[in-house]
Order: sequence, then structure tokens, then C-alpha cells
Amino acid sequence: MEIILSQDVANLGFKDDIVTVKNGYGRNYLIPKGYGFLATDSAKKVLAENLKQRAFKEQKVIADANKTAEALKGMELKLSAKVAEGGHKLFGSITTIDLASAFDKAGQSIEKKYISIVGGSVKALGKYTATVRLHREVVIDVSFEVIAE
Repeated sequence: MEIILSQDVANLGFKDDIVTVKNGYGRNYLIPKGYGFLATDSAKKVLAENLKQRAFKEQKVIADANKTAEALKGMELKLSAKVAEGGHKLFGSITTIDLASAFDKAGQSIEKKYISIVGGSVKALGKYTATVRLHREVVIDVSFEVIAE
């Protein structure tokens, strides 16, 4: 079954992508939740026309995302956290929420859903890398360091 996604779906595709899914997943989950609709011939033609009209606007969005990516590459993030005595283990963990607030303090507003840390969270001191998706075509790696408070 072919579905046209009406919004981004994790591990499946982005908005306006045509994806092939199993019949039950499309009929029982994607379509009722409003994540997509059936990809008929007429729907594909309408989608193609809409994508043509949106192509010029998309170039500006990509340029803005690249500009933000350049600003993030030069940024050095240091997140402080409480640490157990005599060790490197944190009380709690550093998550995407903490990274999003650190980006906000640095002047770059990025939603936490676009940030991913390998392993999901950081539970020790050291240097780590997070992946930030600014646009479907602009994905960068940002390094950050967790230091003792």
C-alpha cells in the first residue's frame, strides 16, 4: 500500500514522501491518526504540483538551515552536572532537553525532537557528540562536553 505522508513520521519518512507500508499499518494507524493518506493517481498529481510550487520556498529554508548549521559548528557547549564524589558518574543524566536549553542560552533555538544523542542520554563526564537535524537535507554533528558542577 502506498501512502503519502502528511507529516514527519519517525523511522518512516518526512512530510510529502510517498512510502510503501503494509496494508494494516496504513489502514489502521497512519490514515486514522492523520499521518498520511492513500496515494492514488490523482493524489500523486496534486502532490507533484504542490512540490513544484514549494521548491523555491524550500531553497530559502535550506539556506537558513545551512546558516544555522555553520553557527552550531563553531559553538562549544559545556554542560555542567552534579557528580558523585571521586568519580565520573552523574547524578541523573544529560538528555536532549538539556542540550536544547543549552542551545537556547547560546542563541540558537532548536527543538529537542530534532536532537539525538547516541544511546539516548549521557551518564558520565566527558566529550560527546549529538546529531541535530535542521532540515531533511541538513543534518550536522555537534560536540559537547559534560563537566562537573
